[in-house]
Amino acid sequence: MLMDARTIADPIPLAQALMRCASVTPMEAGALGVVEAELTRLGFRCKRYRFGPVENLYARFGDASPNFCFAGHVDVVPPGEGWKSDPFAAEIRDGKLYGRGAADMKTAIAAMIAATKNYLARAKPVGSISFLLTCDEEGPAVEGTKPTLAALAAEGEKIDHCLVGEPTSEDCVGDVIKNGRRGSLNVSIEMSGKQGHVAYPHRAINPVTPLMETAAALKARKLDDGAPGFDPSNLEVTSIDVGNAAHNVIPQRASLKLNIRFNTNHTGEALYAWIEDVAEAAAARAGAQVSLRIASRSVPFYTTPGPFTDLLIAAVTEAFGRAPVLATTGGTSDARYIKDYAQVAELGLRNETAHMVDEHCDVEDVRTLARCYEAVLARYFS
Repeated sequence: MLMDARTIADPIPLAQALMRCASVTPMEAGALGVVEAELTRLGFRCKRYRFGPVENLYARFGDASPNFCFAGHVDVVPPGEGWKSDPFAAEIRDGKLYGRGAADMKTAIAAMIAATKNYLARAKPVGSISFLLTCDEEGPAVEGTKPTLAALAAEGEKIDHCLVGEPTSEDCVGDVIKNGRRGSLNVSIEMSGKQGHVAYPHRAINPVTPLMETAAALKARKLDDGAPGFDPSNLEVTSIDVGNAAHNVIPQRASLKLNIRFNTNHTGEALYAWIEDVAEAAAARAGAQVSLRIASRSVPFYTTPGPFTDLLIAAVTEAFGRAPVLATTGGTSDARYIKDYAQVAELGLRNETAHMVDEHCDVEDVRTLARCYEAVLARYFS
């Protein structure tokens, strides 16, 4: 039985302490130090891993298996302008906590630590509890969780199951658990032709024509009908730029940006090869030159429903009084790296205000999330 809500370790002061660290990617700005101090007091062994400018933290309580890991990030996106209060003041107004990281996802980290503190006050896990935290999730995500996991594996460290605190909920806290995420591929295409007068097109090579042919061909293909747990993959052209202010000039260059959110039917490499073939064929027909660049990419992950997801659903139902659904929608997360080392899922607060000006969450939702995480630990080690 969980402790009463009035006596559970309160995650709010810790959440505020974390949010007052201006840890805009890739700077940790003291946030990892706040976590390290809390976990050290609980008996965790903490170690930092630095890759480039990025600090990462791994902490473990116990030596035995299984090893249950809480994972997440302390970095946040830049605050932007127009806030009603200092985005790093962590103010509470009318029962809501305002500031960067309120939804994504310093509050979840605080809830994880509060849950762990409360659980350890009344039980000793038959196994280990660990934390894996980075300052690189909101940025390129190449010097954070990914190399840290590789370093841990090289040291013989094994994680059995992992819960990431990304803001997964939609209408109310606990209504969605992410047991997968789609992959994402961003590609830029530039066509180069020969500038000329529109009245003499035979003397020029218009790069806009093969670029539009490329876009049309890419959009015309039906990528798939979906995959287990996933909606159909989708391609969207996000920008077409020429930069031509004149009506009577055929431009020298034209560029296009696109994104594909893809399921487990595809790999980023195969999709890029297809895009490259289509673009090169269109350029060759027009006598133009083409260059392509991958702006970013991430792989999909999928945890097949089973004992681990059943445990999470039972814990959420216990804490929130309603059963969540499993989903694979939304953006990417570091779970795409964790999947290669452990079964992984995501559970956190509502994502409605994530990355927005005046980002906020309900104070009581954070406390309930802490009780939910405690229920996960209790069931995992029962």
